Amino acid sequence: MTLQEIIDKLNLTVLTEAKDFSQITPTSGYAADLLSCVMAGAQRRAVWVTLQAHLNIVAVAALLDLSAIIITEGAKPEAETVAKANQESVILLSSDKPTYYVVGKLWELGLKNGSSSQ
Repeated sequence: MTLQEIIDKLNLTVLTEAKDFSQITPTSGYAADLLSCVMAGAQRRAVWVTLQAHLNIVAVAALLDLSAIIITEGAKPEAETVAKANQESVILLSSDKPTYYVVGKLWELGLKNGSSSQ
């Protein structure tokens, strides 16, 4: 499944610069709001689901080479965060839905957590 399919099926808003999202294939999904948990648990090229919208999420996503961050519950990053994401080639997406809903939909679409215990 491509990132474009995820954007379309979850009706996500793209907050950063447009890219060819049909060429991005996430490997897994991860949901957490504690940055240290994300750094320890998210896999490379995962989609990260969080309600955090501050500048530090960009650094974590860039460090882990994540496919995208989906910011939930209508949280909106400041312009500085979006600018830094564009600079670091981190894709920020937004949903008004709760984190639990977004994660459930990703699971239904077949985006699993990538662990061997699926």
